[in-house]
Amino acid sequence: MPLYTGVGDRGTTALFDGTTVPKDDARVAVYGDVDELNAVVGLARAAGLPDDLDEMVVAVQRDLFAIGARLADPRSRISARVTKARIAAADVGRLEAWIDRVDGALPPLRSFILPGGGPAGAALHQARAVCRRAERRIVGLGVDTVEPELLRYVNRLSDLLFALARSVNHRSEVAEIEW
Repeated sequence: MPLYTGVGDRGTTALFDGTTVPKDDARVAVYGDVDELNAVVGLARAAGLPDDLDEMVVAVQRDLFAIGARLADPRSRISARVTKARIAAADVGRLEAWIDRVDGALPPLRSFILPGGGPAGAALHQARAVCRRAERRIVGLGVDTVEPELLRYVNRLSDLLFALARSVNHRSEVAEIEW
């Protein structure tokens, strides 16, 4: 099977339920943002993360694939048959536990900090910003048209990415610059 199909040459794409929509459709834009987020998270991994944080980030990347699949499936046809495409309350709880663990090992914040630091920390700060954009686009679809756990997950994920960025920079002894 070739990598290219030509299906999108007229500016359309198909959702999982078979619906054909323009490539600038709001739903396509939001799962595109989730895909971009996953790529930026991958960039952070490529820059080098401590093993314990890398394990978290790999799990997040798998979850982001599931979120993208669910967003591309407005009628929830995939969710019943593909278990790896599920995002549940337990997944949000896992993020919260990681946030508490990572943040608990950091010095307390006394002011806003500028995004940056070493390559991995800066990439995680960028991932946080892309995550917030994806969250805004999910809300833009209409909170009643998206599973509540997806929105909760993405909201917590931006907090985790912030904590991970701080942790990577702290462990690398890169000072945070206060605003």
